[in-house]
Amino acid sequence: MKSALIAATAIGTAGPALAEWAPTRPIEFVVASGAGGGTDNFARTIQSAMTRNEIVDRNMVVLNKGGGSGAEAFLYARQNAADPHKLIFGTNNVYLLPHVAQLAYSAEDLQPVAALALDEFLIWVKADAPWQTPMELIEAAMAEPGSIVFGGSQSKDTDETLVALIEQTTGADFKYIPFNGGGEVGVQLAGGHVAANVNNPNENIGQWQAGAIRPLCVFSPERMAESEPVSGDMGWHDIPTCVEQGLDIERYQMPRTVWLPAGTEPEVVAYYEDILTQVAATAEWQDYLSKTSQTAAALTGDELTAFIAENEAATVTVFEAEGWTTAAAQ
Repeated sequence: MKSALIAATAIGTAGPALAEWAPTRPIEFVVASGAGGGTDNFARTIQSAMTRNEIVDRNMVVLNKGGGSGAEAFLYARQNAADPHKLIFGTNNVYLLPHVAQLAYSAEDLQPVAALALDEFLIWVKADAPWQTPMELIEAAMAEPGSIVFGGSQSKDTDETLVALIEQTTGADFKYIPFNGGGEVGVQLAGGHVAANVNNPNENIGQWQAGAIRPLCVFSPERMAESEPVSGDMGWHDIPTCVEQGLDIERYQMPRTVWLPAGTEPEVVAYYEDILTQVAATAEWQDYLSKTSQTAAALTGDELTAFIAENEAATVTVFEAEGWTTAAAQ
């Protein structure tokens, strides 16, 4: 069975030991997205949980640097090497962007600290679309190559990568059209301007609640968590996995990650691992996961390193097959 963007979902059973280091000045939360984006909400939820639960006794200032699909934030980390008062908030874009673009930083310029949540991806279609399963959609695309349009956020990013993976796995041929973000993609699908998208739950929930669109499957090894009904009598747990529906892609999940500039001392990393583990146990964090329909994760240390290595390798395989890598462009 083909497995992509492999992600652990279990919360760690024990956090790291308390470190001796502690911040001596305000902490910058450097966000690799604009205000209001998914990464921004991720960082601000952590900031709120730390403040309300008195986990950190220093001020925290959010600084948005979303230029270049987040590369602006990662370059900032490189420019502030070894600074223990700058936390960088991103996704897997930290280590994937350098594979598809010539950038002034590398993943080695950042030190991974934690992954605290996993964004789920689903196939969505209009409510009145003729396809009831993902395989019916794929069979239609195989019958008329290039006729079925997938909308997604940006080019050569997570959405287009998933559409490419579906094509590589099944032999289907879709047309992909990039838009500026998941919200816009949801509107395009509800309006019938595209045939399908692979939005996260939070990006399409409004259109689903309104009865304009419906999900076909989720790219996860297990169904999503139980929830109250979202649309009609159907909740998140009622959505079948893609494997259940015959689409041989077991996982496609995007991590929400926290980093430090490279060169920070081990006790600094241990300090932030500890406070982020505390955040993951707060009511604020659990409420955030519920509202965004993300999957809980608390990965640090060797678990996080292994996850990043597998996630990167699986994704770069898709990039290479599409000819997207910077090496292929040279």
